[in-house]
Amino acid sequence: MTILVTNDDGIFAEGLWALVKELKNFARVTVVAPDSERSASGTAVTLRQSIRVRQVVPLVPGVEAYAVEGTPSDCVILALGKLIPDKVDLVISGINQGKNLGDDVLISGTVGAALQGYLHGCSALAISVDKESSPQHFDTAAKVAALLTQKITSESLPAHIFLNVNLPDLPLDKIGGVQITRLAHQSHLNTVEEGEDSNGKYYQLLRERLKADNKKRTDVWAIEQGHISITPLFANLYSKPPSVIFNHLCAELLEGLKSSQGRR
Repeated sequence: MTILVTNDDGIFAEGLWALVKELKNFARVTVVAPDSERSASGTAVTLRQSIRVRQVVPLVPGVEAYAVEGTPSDCVILALGKLIPDKVDLVISGINQGKNLGDDVLISGTVGAALQGYLHGCSALAISVDKESSPQHFDTAAKVAALLTQKITSESLPAHIFLNVNLPDLPLDKIGGVQITRLAHQSHLNTVEEGEDSNGKYYQLLRERLKADNKKRTDVWAIEQGHISITPLFANLYSKPPSVIFNHLCAELLEGLKSSQGRR
């Protein structure tokens, strides 16, 4: 099995390598990620200018790793088009430091990278932990990603699937459960601040969350309740997932997490 791992936090982000360490136990993993943080880059693709790539020393032995002077979407396009000669079975983006819920998925570089893999015919996961400052439990998110990977590649789930996964920053024994969710509708206020420095006038774009639809079964609701949120993303991002496909996933995922905890 060949897995492409990318992110928007940069090639040396802690969450990315926690994920790689877990996946390396059962798959061939190649890392292709931005050379620096590219958060909130959405689905941006670099056109009309060259992109440079350099191979870097991996933080997990036995893994090929490439740093890209471009966006998360650039990384996936380059990986699938040039850098990985073999067929890629799955694209995983993350583990992101900070949640990607509701309509924030539309500007998320984490989700944008996974979407690029999905559009190229691969199953894809975007995975995030709900804490922007020094998350403590990347290991829990890595185990969830590994279990979902095994479900997808064993054909327990559809072969071509795109999931947005968010976890509270909690130890495994404090996770409330697993919920299949839909995206919450969130309202934001986008404002512009003006400033001036030695180079002259500048502007800063600010995005403030005003309110969220935290109705039951939304991704925001699940995280607020201490659950893992798994949101299948389709052409209509706000549609409800077909429950027949996911009838047993939550119970099986929880059982797998409990088993992995018992092996520590």
